[in-house]
Amino acid sequence: MNSKMAFYIVKRVLLALFTVFLVITITFFVMHSVPGGPFTSEKAISAEAQKALEAKYGLDKPLFEQYVSYLKDIVTELDFGPSIKTRGRDVADIIADGLQTSAKLGVAAAAIALVFGIILGAVAALRRNKPIDRIIMVFTTAFVSMPSFIMGSLLLILFAIVLNILPANGSTAEGLILPIITLSLSPLSNITRLTRSSMLDVLGQDYIVTAKAKGVPHIKVLFGHALKNALIPVITYFGPMLAYIVTGSLVVEQIFAVPGIGREFVSSITNRDYPLIMGTTIVLAVLIVVMNLISDILYKVVDPRIKFE
Repeated sequence: MNSKMAFYIVKRVLLALFTVFLVITITFFVMHSVPGGPFTSEKAISAEAQKALEAKYGLDKPLFEQYVSYLKDIVTELDFGPSIKTRGRDVADIIADGLQTSAKLGVAAAAIALVFGIILGAVAALRRNKPIDRIIMVFTTAFVSMPSFIMGSLLLILFAIVLNILPANGSTAEGLILPIITLSLSPLSNITRLTRSSMLDVLGQDYIVTAKAKGVPHIKVLFGHALKNALIPVITYFGPMLAYIVTGSLVVEQIFAVPGIGREFVSSITNRDYPLIMGTTIVLAVLIVVMNLISDILYKVVDPRIKFE
């Protein structure tokens, strides 16, 4: 690793840390500025009991003091604190359990989107204006235009209710099939379109024409030169794609009742569970900035001509 690359990575890591700090700060104060509290929905709770609960979780202290104490716990101990609504459980344990399922969804959906998106994009480019190209473009346009909650609902109705071949509940391994497909369709379509347009542009470059004129095997021209350079826009999209899958899982996990971090995040907002809201927000923010950092580094690895600035 040369000094420029090391400096770039350090700069990006510092920027990522600052971004996470801003997310923590903004989320903390906005969350506490909303009227109400985590105990306002408790039935038949007296004013004394409510004050005792607030004192137990430190909610009776001045807001800025709560903020400083929370930052200190995160920085020194990586401690998100106990959940207010799920009594007896720490936020870190709840997030860890949810991430196990969400990671399966994310990795599987990303792999499907990358593999099939690249294959379909390359096929569409090599068969430009042919029936297969038009069919691929029609379907990818439809999948890109359709929000994940609509796609998930359609798949749920079709495969779980009408055909009854897949379970509607995502709590089992078989039940994760529909959520994975739902999460993968939109990024798969974007990758297909990116690969196609980039592939068409690369195939018209002078070095491709020269390679063909020199008698380089057709397969080597396609996979050794054209496809490799055509993947640069796809790698640029890699970070945002993973971010989409992470944020998209918030809705999809609700639709299919998947016990992942997305469902925990939505329920924490509904229940006004402050520690769980903060914990899931921080984890999701860290995942997104790390994904974008990885995509930037991969961008340089694939195309060494790109300079770090």
